[in-house]
Amino acid sequence: MAGLQRYMAALRLFNEAHPTWTVSDMAEALGAPPSTVYRTIRDLLAEGLVETSTDARYRLGPAFIEFDRLTRLTDPLLRAGGHVLAQTVAQAGLPCVGLLSRLYADEVMCIADRASGDVGFSPSYERGRPMPLTQGATSKVILARLPARRLTKLLAHARKAADAGLRAELSAIRRQGFLVSRGEIDAGLAGLAVPIICEDAGLVASLSLVVEADRLDVFNESRLVLMLVSAAAMVETELQTTSGAPLLPREREKVAREA
Repeated sequence: MAGLQRYMAALRLFNEAHPTWTVSDMAEALGAPPSTVYRTIRDLLAEGLVETSTDARYRLGPAFIEFDRLTRLTDPLLRAGGHVLAQTVAQAGLPCVGLLSRLYADEVMCIADRASGDVGFSPSYERGRPMPLTQGATSKVILARLPARRLTKLLAHARKAADAGLRAELSAIRRQGFLVSRGEIDAGLAGLAVPIICEDAGLVASLSLVVEADRLDVFNESRLVLMLVSAAAMVETELQTTSGAPLLPREREKVAREA
């Protein structure tokens, strides 16, 4: 393992269950010589990507907070969709969590979430957490809108290339323009999602709401889907007009307030 892959492999060891590591533990987990891991940690330490903890252990460093701020200020999807997400949740009329998500390697990752004030549950989707590509409305509406070649490659990587049922479902999602799923990710919860497409920005994303399944009757389902379709159209319009534009001072103030 060489180059950037070596550094990423080390960083990906850190998680909620194992937030700190020693060099020897990392070497064992990576199957690499301790001397190589030590040099890797030394380089990551110099850039603030890891920092020293206690007992010769290391944890993720403050550089990630710096880059998180820059992402909030510059990511075109966050800039276009953040306020729309907040408005959608406020107008939903049901306890819900709104999600703005995008393709991330061979998974889907939520890049912004917003909960209504009366919500009493926590969905598995949350900002920064990679989720399965082929499960749940939030992910499937993204998958359904990918170009054929990219879709085939991702399905092969997920070992779903021969899944005729999934391909048929994705074709149906593409035709109808939305998906409502129940219990695919979290028992007792339902997800309603629509795609967000902006070819100019190279983005395929989704806007979704997670609600309690037993509150989602036919009327509320139709109403929320229409809201999401309208909201996604607003995001797409803003992406087309502002993608790549410098961040205005008032946008900086807005991001600072929401951070």
